[in-house]
Amino acid sequence: MASKSRPTETIELDYSIEIDGVLVETLTMRRPTVRDQMVIDKAKGTDTEKAVKFFANLCEVAPSSIEALDTVDFTKLSEVLQDFQAPQSET
Repeated sequence: MASKSRPTETIELDYSIEIDGVLVETLTMRRPTVRDQMVIDKAKGTDTEKAVKFFANLCEVAPSSIEALDTVDFTKLSEVLQDFQAPQSET
C-alpha cells in the first residue's frame, strides 16, 4: 500500500507578521503526528504557551512568530488543527 504524504494547509493571515525581516501573509501547517502531541503533552506552561509551541512546530516557525500573530489568525490556526483532527472521509 502506497503511503500518502502528510497533508498541509496554507492559512491566509488577516494581519501579516514579520519573520526574519520578511513580511509573511500565510503560514503552512502540516498535520500533526502522535509524536507531536506527545511532545506538547510533556511540555510545561499554560495551555496557550503549549499551543504556541505546537503551532510553531507544525508551521515550522519560531514560537515568537506565533506569539506575534493577531488573535484572529491564532484562532484560524486552531480551526485548521481541529479540521486535521476530525475523522477524514474516504472521498
